[in-house]
Amino acid sequence: MPPKNRKPAGPEKGKQGEEEREEPFQAVILADSFETKFAPFTLEKPRCLLPLANTPLIEYTLEFLANAGVEEVYIYCGAHTDQVEDYLQQTKWSAASSPFLKLEPIRSTSTSIGDAMRDLDKRALLAHDFLVVYGDVISNLNLEPALQAHRARRARDKNAIMTMLLRAAGPASHRTKSQARTPTFLLDPAKNRCLHYEQVDAHRGRDANASTTSTTSPMSPSTPRSPFAAAFAAATPSSSSSRRLVLDADVLSGATSLELRTDLIDPGIDICTPDVLALWSDYFDVVAPRSGFLYSVLKDWELNGKTVHTYIVDDAYAARVRDLTAYAAVARDVVGRWAYPLAPDSNLVRGQGYRYMKGGWYRDGGVVLARSCVVGRGSVVGRDAVVGEGSVVVGSVVGKGCRIGRNVRLEGVHLWDGVVVGDGSVVKQAIIGELAIVGKKCRIEPGALVSFGVKIADGVTVKGTSRITRAKTDEHPKPASDTKVVGGGGEGYGYAEDEDEYDAQDLVTSSLIYSSTALATSTDSISTLNDEDSDDGMSQASGADTFQHDASNSILDSMQKGDKWEDIQVELMALRLSTNASDYQVRKAIAVAFMKRIEQLIEESGLSLKSAVESTLQENKGLIQRNLGDADKSGKTDQVDLLLLMQADLVHRRDGDKILVFVCTELYKADILEKEAFEQWWGDVKSSADESMRKVRERTRQFMDVLEEEEEEEEEEDSSEDEEEESEDEDD
Repeated sequence: MPPKNRKPAGPEKGKQGEEEREEPFQAVILADSFETKFAPFTLEKPRCLLPLANTPLIEYTLEFLANAGVEEVYIYCGAHTDQVEDYLQQTKWSAASSPFLKLEPIRSTSTSIGDAMRDLDKRALLAHDFLVVYGDVISNLNLEPALQAHRARRARDKNAIMTMLLRAAGPASHRTKSQARTPTFLLDPAKNRCLHYEQVDAHRGRDANASTTSTTSPMSPSTPRSPFAAAFAAATPSSSSSRRLVLDADVLSGATSLELRTDLIDPGIDICTPDVLALWSDYFDVVAPRSGFLYSVLKDWELNGKTVHTYIVDDAYAARVRDLTAYAAVARDVVGRWAYPLAPDSNLVRGQGYRYMKGGWYRDGGVVLARSCVVGRGSVVGRDAVVGEGSVVVGSVVGKGCRIGRNVRLEGVHLWDGVVVGDGSVVKQAIIGELAIVGKKCRIEPGALVSFGVKIADGVTVKGTSRITRAKTDEHPKPASDTKVVGGGGEGYGYAEDEDEYDAQDLVTSSLIYSSTALATSTDSISTLNDEDSDDGMSQASGADTFQHDASNSILDSMQKGDKWEDIQVELMALRLSTNASDYQVRKAIAVAFMKRIEQLIEESGLSLKSAVESTLQENKGLIQRNLGDADKSGKTDQVDLLLLMQADLVHRRDGDKILVFVCTELYKADILEKEAFEQWWGDVKSSADESMRKVRERTRQFMDVLEEEEEEEEEEDSSEDEEEESEDEDD
């Protein structure tokens, strides 16, 4: 409904802009989104306290506000207010050294964002410009330029009531966006003003990839001259389900150009004036911030006279953990350091001591890793966690005090604190809540949610659509365990919640957790500007380059420190598993690292060429042999491949031809490679494919001649032995 005629909230003090800036900068955190997207976890814990990369979500939000210079924070709670209050009392934010002058949780019986904003208006806590964010915002952006733009605009026009911070993400469909609804902004770029907002149903055929379209033609509401004006003037109410937006042509008055943007990520960060709260009270039946409030204010612009503006950033990170898909994507970005300094090793929470390990994973204190386990890139292992023999952890977050048994495989998994996973279990792309127990030889399929304290019996398979909890609800006041869901002796039952049709579609069209391969190798992020769709070949090439660089440097670093080859192999396998690297990529990393090490010993340590080669190969021969699989085959393809890779690398190194001779000699003398491998390599057309390859192997011809002479001598010896045997037979 349109707003009533009322004065803006807050006292008129007649202060100038400079004086207003002296007032404490205030912020409101909406700690409860009043949604069920994270059920069944939010049945027992507020969303803002759910961990992301082993750190509660609200910690990231408070860190952002502290860096933005906020001094007074009001945390608007809904469900589980006691838990929020208790948590905050134990944090650095309530200590004497806290950057906040005030940190005040607000209790309320509100059931929607709209109710919460109207309640804030009644409380009259906010008399000046303030910030509104959600309790699941993760951002490293510098707020000061947006604040300055907002205040300057307010000094010119008191009707400019709100500035939305938006993030440019490129034209492609972004993984953190809803797959069902496309947020669509119609902007006047000259004034950074939002003229219209609508959430377009992407499943009705609208092309959401045409991210930015603009025109500079002068426009008149009565005689539209731009494609936009024509489309809007032609639109009717019935066209809301078609490919057109419905817009009053009067909104276009005064605009000389337009941009229709569907490429923007909305992290839910708004700079507001008290007028915003007043309008929320006027729109007493509006619930949602964007599809309800923003849409209504813009639509009723002629009646209320208020304008909403935007500040679009493209050089910082800003995202909301608005649903399960975003949870996986943002966790990936935080672990991948796209939101730096918001990363695990920033240790935002008291008691954390994460270190960023070689190989691209994080380890807190007290962690116990079995010698044969593998922890791969993109993983986080919390304090006092234990990972058993033969287990593999790839692209996963393991919480504090977790116990991972033997021969367990975790791929793209989020294990919260105190989880136990039994021997031989496989968990992929799932979230397991605190103190849950997964029995032996279980299989947790992608997309499954296992809530707090649930126990899955041995040998049970949990489907990807499962939502399992032990929580009491209205339907389950005394919950009984469902053996069909958790197995005999298990604890928990299947939770069912009516989903919004769009949210349900989101879960269908996009997986809950991204695959471990993508998690480890992708170089794109929510923070990437103008992401472009790439074909599989380009993606694979990017992943190969990432592995090649990291693996070869890791091997070289380990050899420099004198690590045993067995330890180097464990690290290499962790990298391989986390990036899904091929055998060829592994051999290439080994070849490059070994040649670098030999060159390094010659130039920096002053060793002779012969000594450098012998030292490198003899100490690490097991690493080469472990990654060759053709010992029992007539075709020595792996060994030939390794020689070709070494040869190609030495093309670009000083004295590469001399090094190659000594390398081949030592590989043969130390029984690392077989004679047949050298013969097949020499005859391979790739070893003489161009002038540089022919030149670097030229000195090795004498080595091949020696091999040939040895073979001839062996043949002569075999022939002599045969003749002697025949002679003995004749004498008999």
